[in-house]
Amino acid sequence: MEKPKEAVAEALLKENLIAEKDFVDIKAYYSLRIFSLHNELLSLLYLSILLFTTGAGILIYQNIDTIGHTVIMALLLAATGICFYFSFKNAKGFTKHETDFDHPVMNYMVLAAVLLSGIFIGYFEFQYAILGTAMAALLTSMVGFGCAYYFDNRSALSIGITGLTAAIGITATPQALMEHDFYENPSLFYYGIALSILLVLWMEYAEKNDLKKHFSLIFVTFALHLSGVCCITGMFGDFWLVYAIFLAAACFYFYRKSHQLHSAATFVFVLLYGYFGFNILIGRLFSYIELSDLFEFLLVLSPLYFIGSIFLFIRSIKQFNRSKYESLP
Repeated sequence: MEKPKEAVAEALLKENLIAEKDFVDIKAYYSLRIFSLHNELLSLLYLSILLFTTGAGILIYQNIDTIGHTVIMALLLAATGICFYFSFKNAKGFTKHETDFDHPVMNYMVLAAVLLSGIFIGYFEFQYAILGTAMAALLTSMVGFGCAYYFDNRSALSIGITGLTAAIGITATPQALMEHDFYENPSLFYYGIALSILLVLWMEYAEKNDLKKHFSLIFVTFALHLSGVCCITGMFGDFWLVYAIFLAAACFYFYRKSHQLHSAATFVFVLLYGYFGFNILIGRLFSYIELSDLFEFLLVLSPLYFIGSIFLFIRSIKQFNRSKYESLP
């Protein structure tokens, strides 16, 4: 048994919160040096699902001329059907509250079904070009949302939201970032902000009606990044003041939400987006002021500003963690 755990057990014993027999049993248990491989095995299983679906995509791409389109689509459809069959067979049905399979492996079966569905829809659209890219992404999103709420699967929900962002034209692929497709299309900023608002509205509705309230953190994460990236990028354009106002409102909302959900990651990104937005706003305001006389003063002040920012950033995180643990029952 590790020293901190021994100290905790001894403290509980001294406070008469546990009996001496319980303390002996706890010490004997930890002396066996037994540890759980549960999380490690689930991580390997998750990795195997990703590698399997990625390998299937590469196999299709490399052998598309020799295997044949019909055979490929039939194999994909069969694999997807098998995954859905076992998922529905072992599911407990839809409930508004949090639920889970009796065996955690089935969660990854649902993930495999959703990923294979996306591959099938994407391949079908690539081959026949009937639906359109946006509609194909929307169908994948619908499959993800449906599986997320029926099977209570967070990974499927993430795929569903990602499909929605792709349907409105927002992609985060390296090619899109290198070619500046996102930055040179201002309409995507509006779509991203509108989607973030819709995600927040749905999350608030779900929380009010007690509908899968444990999904709130996922909605908050996507909405925060969508609004943050779109607003900060938009602040480099002509309507920078409008984006700055919306970013301030978004940071205020997500700041309160991070405390409500006790999410340190959300709190950190709120600080980062707010900090970047504030510096861009100051830079835009200074662009309208003659700074030749103040340049040397600002140059001397800038190291103090950044050091102070780092100090306040660390202090804020410490205060957040302290308040989070104090609020726990």
